Amino acid sequence: MNMLFGCVLAYLLFMVGVSVYMSMKKVKSSDDFAVAGRKLPMIILIGTLLATWCGGGGITGTAGLIYSNGPLFGILVMSGAPLGMIVLYFIAGAVRKSTTYTIPELFELRYGAAARFLATVCIVLAYIGTTASQFKAAGNIVSITTGISFETATVICVIFMVLLALIGGMVSVAYTDALSAFLMLGGFIAGIICVSGQFGGFGHVMTSLPAGKDSLLGTLTITQAIGFVLPTLFLVLGDQNMIQRFSSARDSKTARKSNVGLVIAEVVVCALIILLVVCAIAAYPTNDQPDIILFQLAAEFMPPLLGGIVMAACMSFIVTTGDSYLLSTASNLTYDIWGLYIKKEADDRQKINVLRVSIVIVAVLAFVLGFYFPDILSVQLYAYTMYGATITPALLCALFYKKATKAGGIAGIVCGAVMTIIWDVILKSPGGVKSAIVSVPLAFIAIFVVSALTQNGDKVSIEAIYARSDEKE
Repeated sequence: MNMLFGCVLAYLLFMVGVSVYMSMKKVKSSDDFAVAGRKLPMIILIGTLLATWCGGGGITGTAGLIYSNGPLFGILVMSGAPLGMIVLYFIAGAVRKSTTYTIPELFELRYGAAARFLATVCIVLAYIGTTASQFKAAGNIVSITTGISFETATVICVIFMVLLALIGGMVSVAYTDALSAFLMLGGFIAGIICVSGQFGGFGHVMTSLPAGKDSLLGTLTITQAIGFVLPTLFLVLGDQNMIQRFSSARDSKTARKSNVGLVIAEVVVCALIILLVVCAIAAYPTNDQPDIILFQLAAEFMPPLLGGIVMAACMSFIVTTGDSYLLSTASNLTYDIWGLYIKKEADDRQKINVLRVSIVIVAVLAFVLGFYFPDILSVQLYAYTMYGATITPALLCALFYKKATKAGGIAGIVCGAVMTIIWDVILKSPGGVKSAIVSVPLAFIAIFVVSALTQNGDKVSIEAIYARSDEKE
């Protein structure tokens, strides 16, 4: 345990050192703090995109889902992310041009001020949930490596992650993200080789999968399985956190090239997570805590140093992802609420101060929300679906559907949010089917139908948005 915690602590301190250094060297304005001055090179952008996406949810909630249903199901459930990233390639340049700091800014251009406010509320609600899942995952790691209670460990992690985000904003987050990505790849590969060797090699592990974990759907129906894929797919397509990374690129060309590297890296990481979970199935034929199965594997089936490295790799992704969502949500509160309704003439120093205060507020709300949900997977799916149903349909239509109207965009946002709440909160996911399979299609339908009925209403053309963005470039 001392070795495990020592590795985790050493890496966390290293991240703090990098953050302090990058903050002193590169943070001179609110633009630097929010989007790294729009100067990130391609290799750093790929690393921060990967670390932003592959956080606590992937190595806890999703890993637990794969443990319960098998590696073939893992391929299915994880296909949403790379598929979404491939589609994202074709819109990355457009998004890089058309946004400044947040997605709601684009919504205001196309759908009006009301849509911007509604989008902000939905994003904040979704991202607080995502941040909560990172807090719970980090708390599990510290609890396992130190033996202290989960609640105390989570409080410690929240304080650390908030301090890290406060130091240097996007600049420090982006560079520590890239370092974390490389650590995770190396640690997971070594872990797979080590653990599978204890069970006769990986080939033997694959051929000895227990019944129920050797099929494409595992224990689920096709409808239930699709309900797990859709939230990830539609979150990727409109994820403000990812899009802020593209906005941090040097230019649109760099954004598109980085997306290609991201797809390749995401496929590799998904494969490594699935392979490591397969090793966990061999090590633990039955387990009533699937959320922390990879952490248990590192602590109990790997040599202390290697287990510590794997734990540090997991913690690094969780921390950087949590910080990314803290910063992204704080940007919404600062630019889409405070800067728009409270202090329109704020200077640069005031914006940085409000960004930092907003980070603390978001962290407190996420900590409270995290203990409302029973496990990481449930809070993860809530956050993904809320975002994917409310933001992504309206965003895609804003960029590519010329006939979308203001009323249509607002209808899509409201429909997605209401259906998600009704299906998951009130109806409790009837039949085990997640709300994304209902709410996402209905959000698109609402946009198309209401736009068709309000074609004579006020609307801003796609061409006008790109004309504005070309001036910005």
